Amino acid sequence: MRQRALYASLLLVTTTFVTPAALAQVAPSGGAPTAGPSTATISPSAEQTPTDPSAADPSAATQSAPLAEEQEAEVSAPGVDANAGGDIVVVGRNIPNTVRSTAQVISVLSTADIARTGEGDIAGALTRVTGLSVVGNGYVFVRGLGDRYSSALLNGSPLPSPEPLRRTVPLDIFPTSIVGSALVQKTYSANYPGEFGGGVINLTTKAIPDENYVTIGGSGGIDTQTTGKLGYTYFGSKTDWLGYDSGERKVPGFLRDAPNGTGVIPTAQVAQLSNARTTLLQRNQDIPANWSADLNVGLVGELGAGRIGMIATGGISNTWRTRDTTQQDTISADGTLRNDFDTVITDNRAVVNGLLGFGYEFDENRIRWTNVYIHDTLKQGRASAATVYNNSSGNPIFQQNTNWFERQLIETQLVGEFKPIDDLSVDVRGAYANSKRNSPYERQFVYNCNTNLNVQVTSPIGGTPLSCPGVWQATNAFGRFATVVFSELEENLYSGQADVAYKLPGDRPFTLSAGYYYSQNDRTSIRLPFTYQTTTGREIPFPCNLFRPDYLLSPDVLNGCPVATTGTQAENAVQLRFDSGLNGSFAYDASLRIHAGYVQAEAEAIDGIRAIIGVRYETAKQEVTPIGAVSTRLNNDYFLPAATLTWNFAPDMQLRLAAAKTIARPQFRELAPQAFRDFESDRLFFGNPNLRDSKLYNLEARYEWFFDRDQRITAAGFYKRIDNPIEQVGFYPTPDARLQTGFTYLPRASLWGGEVEVQKYIPLDFIADAMAGKRAVIIANYTYTQSQITANSQCVPSVLGVSLGGCADGFAPANLQFRDGAPLTGQSDHLVNLQLGYEDRDNDMQATLLFNYASDRVTNRGPALLSGVGFQPDIIEKPGIRVDFVARQTVDFLGTRVELKGEARNLTGTRYQERQTFDDGRQVFINRYEQGRTFTLGASVTF
Repeated sequence: MRQRALYASLLLVTTTFVTPAALAQVAPSGGAPTAGPSTATISPSAEQTPTDPSAADPSAATQSAPLAEEQEAEVSAPGVDANAGGDIVVVGRNIPNTVRSTAQVISVLSTADIARTGEGDIAGALTRVTGLSVVGNGYVFVRGLGDRYSSALLNGSPLPSPEPLRRTVPLDIFPTSIVGSALVQKTYSANYPGEFGGGVINLTTKAIPDENYVTIGGSGGIDTQTTGKLGYTYFGSKTDWLGYDSGERKVPGFLRDAPNGTGVIPTAQVAQLSNARTTLLQRNQDIPANWSADLNVGLVGELGAGRIGMIATGGISNTWRTRDTTQQDTISADGTLRNDFDTVITDNRAVVNGLLGFGYEFDENRIRWTNVYIHDTLKQGRASAATVYNNSSGNPIFQQNTNWFERQLIETQLVGEFKPIDDLSVDVRGAYANSKRNSPYERQFVYNCNTNLNVQVTSPIGGTPLSCPGVWQATNAFGRFATVVFSELEENLYSGQADVAYKLPGDRPFTLSAGYYYSQNDRTSIRLPFTYQTTTGREIPFPCNLFRPDYLLSPDVLNGCPVATTGTQAENAVQLRFDSGLNGSFAYDASLRIHAGYVQAEAEAIDGIRAIIGVRYETAKQEVTPIGAVSTRLNNDYFLPAATLTWNFAPDMQLRLAAAKTIARPQFRELAPQAFRDFESDRLFFGNPNLRDSKLYNLEARYEWFFDRDQRITAAGFYKRIDNPIEQVGFYPTPDARLQTGFTYLPRASLWGGEVEVQKYIPLDFIADAMAGKRAVIIANYTYTQSQITANSQCVPSVLGVSLGGCADGFAPANLQFRDGAPLTGQSDHLVNLQLGYEDRDNDMQATLLFNYASDRVTNRGPALLSGVGFQPDIIEKPGIRVDFVARQTVDFLGTRVELKGEARNLTGTRYQERQTFDDGRQVFINRYEQGRTFTLGASVTF
């Protein structure tokens, strides 16, 4: 709690600025403040739970399946016969359940599996799958490969991402209440998109309920590092708690037009912008508890010869998290600290989600129309003070940020799965998705305290002298002391697919399938950064630059500091200046058009041996067009072969061998030369237009023993070679700047490893007759992965934008930017998941202890030294051990089904660490903070 105690006093930096009222008594006659007691006043509202500062402004409980017998997971995916049933027969050998019967290596989380984990979002539930880990804000890594090597589908249709940094969607925005199953396929087959490095994650929404129901649920929880403790936030608007802005942050048209004109927002227009409500960082001594609520409705009935159903879900959650963070950096080769910041970040996240689905089943045909809405908002307050700060000013600084990150995803899709005749299957899919990310009023203020001033400042009309200690003076540290950024992103994705499969008559199973796929992805991104300045282009003059941030735009200062020591009042009037230097290109358009077709054959060549062989032809045109910069165009086509051989050598055992070629395209954000701040890592990212596609060559061997229904032991080995893998690299654009992240690629990388999984149910009736219907559950998996990059003299894009080693403009030899043989970013050597559970299926009771461990992994390549030669150690994340406990019990109360659920998360209280370790053992902590233990109680009532 050292940092929070520090900020209890440091927030005087944001609230103990001189106000115009104070200047009426303390107006300087010139010079600078002197040592002595401060006369600055404190705003009372800033000491309390955040309230609307305008008066002082001079201007998820989920629906869970009963613990009855496990039901087959419902899967809707391209080329997958949803009507095939749970059993197939291979030369008389029965191979039940989806995991066995598929020709590929897959993992499936059914509704019961998801309920057992107790997770509120699907990203959390997927961490329990063998070889999967979640990094950052809901991005799933498969076998240590970054999220760019995986794709996410919803009912077989692609999903756009509301995050500008990535094309893949963060899966933590999908509540488990709307997901019927989650399928993870780790070996490639030609019916899936070619961007398939680690795997594909296909989410299937619920279609038709078994019976009518209405479920109402709610939950409340606490975080031991956050709830009831000190945090920093700001008022915003009255509807922020819902995740929607009431109009306070509306962006006026003159801001959008600024880049096309002079770039200057005059004083009169600046006065129209939101001020105190989105600027004034306030202390909250009692951060609220977390809560969620949801409503689920299911209707089913008969229509003609079939069944028709509707499922509607709606949910809302509001959660808080405070991180008390150490943030350090260095530009030296030996790890000598340049900056050491104590930072407190308080996130308030509000998620509203809804699903409306209609389904119709007749004979062996199914039609489903699914509509998904997810609105996810993060409201962030950040206060940061440097205990060590070595830059051009030579003075310690204080920095505060107020942010609003609003993400939205809407998708509507229509899926038809038909069997016009017994041996013919036809699937048709069409979808439209729209994603948005708005971040208005990203405000940042940097203050510099000079404690060596000894000139007393007195008022010409009398009063108490003004001093520096306790008052932080606005400065041009980083070149810009006060900024505000407006950013918007919108993406539209149209997709369509048709798949046909025909089972040829004959003594042996032989199925031919083919399909066509089309998608058009269009993105528009704009980021408008502005700096505070006077009409003469200077910083706000002394002593008005001593004001707290919201007073910098008060009428007295806007119209010219009336007591300024330099310049006339007209010269000191405040304006906003558009500053494209803050983000490279302020806007870009991007598009990706894909046409693809495939053919595939599945057959039992000889007794007990089944093969599936296919090839996909995929052509793509990708273009990123930045404003004021050269466009990037990638126009490539590929033949992507895939083959999997399954040998069913015993009634309950089989061996699989798989080989495939796949690709990974650079994401829009990685190609666009535009800045983006990631709210999770608290770092700026910049794109690189010189990236290119990656190619992957994949091999896998897998042994499976299904000794009973839904019980198994599996073991696998895998190998992947990647040409031109894209990696994240840290860098410092200037000696004064904080650590930032860019992108480049390497000549080659390889990844290999193995995994083992055990799932076992143990009936407990052997203990006593009273234990009939009760069982123990053991689910364990372990993944071992190794990777290695090749960094030779080949020229690759330079993250610093400089040319070295005789390479072309913007390129440098790989061995000057990377350490040969280092692991890939995001790859953990060891991943362990263990679930120990107790289930009473007769009484609908379940309790599960969940253990998760991920070993250290690289998050960013070591920052290149500013000299342009050499590099620092890689930045390593230490996820550590996590232990959770989940219990739920269903009871009958007055004829109504009531489910009670309790969760205890992160019982180990594992600390988050992201660090560099130098040769002499010295460590630099890029991010380090305590993670709270969370405890949640919830209940749902089903009618």
